[in-house]
Amino acid sequence: MNKPKTYVGGQAVIEGVMMRGPEYIATAVRTPSGEITVKKDPVHSITEKYPILKKPFIRGSVALCESLVYGMKSLSYSAQAAGEEDEQLTGKQMALTMAFSVVLAVVFFLLIPTYGAKFIPGVEDSPVRLNIVEGVLRLAIFLLYIWGISLTSDIRRVFEYHGAEHKTIWTYESGQPLTVENVKRHSRLHPRCGTNFLLIVMVVSIFVFAFLGWPTLVERVLSRIILMPVVAGISYEMIRLAGRTRNPWVQLLFKPGLWLQYLTTREPHADQIEVAIKALEAVKPAEETPHTDAAVGIPSVSEETEEKER
Repeated sequence: MNKPKTYVGGQAVIEGVMMRGPEYIATAVRTPSGEITVKKDPVHSITEKYPILKKPFIRGSVALCESLVYGMKSLSYSAQAAGEEDEQLTGKQMALTMAFSVVLAVVFFLLIPTYGAKFIPGVEDSPVRLNIVEGVLRLAIFLLYIWGISLTSDIRRVFEYHGAEHKTIWTYESGQPLTVENVKRHSRLHPRCGTNFLLIVMVVSIFVFAFLGWPTLVERVLSRIILMPVVAGISYEMIRLAGRTRNPWVQLLFKPGLWLQYLTTREPHADQIEVAIKALEAVKPAEETPHTDAAVGIPSVSEETEEKER
């Protein structure tokens, strides 16, 4: 088949993969019985109602928020389908879970680094150095967190599905039929990965916050929260560039994000690849029909809707 002109985004979930196309979002899960169940829903993006939100440096924050919402819904469904939960989270429960997650993120990635920076010798007399050290501490906590969770067996299995998601998307973007054998040959590292995005956010925040001075602890935390849309907007444009360009210097700049994926992805098994392919099939645009030789089909996202990608 021809190489698609469109992008697909995805996310690993419990015993499955979520894929997002231009019109649909689908979560495929391997049930305890061994069957693959697929939940398919239409995409409702706020950018369709308010086109201004598609503009560069604005769309990043929108994409991040929508990804969090869709990701939580997919995780809730996958936990229920995989037999780990009796029922899906209600809207209220999901909102509380997301709020709790945001509070934890503020504590670990904002409060602790900005409070702990002053204890590093030799930087307390320079606001710029304090802000830079804070950013380095934030990056260190993030890397330690990723490394720590990668050691658990449950997360390692999710990371295998993460690898299946990347390899399946690479196969689709290469214009090849989606078969398990074709998918196996591709890399599990992808430049548009959310891991890459988060690493870029950590690095960009160092530069954005470096010259804000060093006010009180509360003011520092609030300033970082207020400026997070700016950081997300810049980071989103950078990851779009990473996914599009083949310039060797630009690719070299984003190499650390790819290396980090050696922690957040694992080589998937054939049955996990089958799940990723099913999810991709479900969101494929109607005008792109599956290859007749393929074991399963594939989906895509139009360039006009790239803001819906991972």
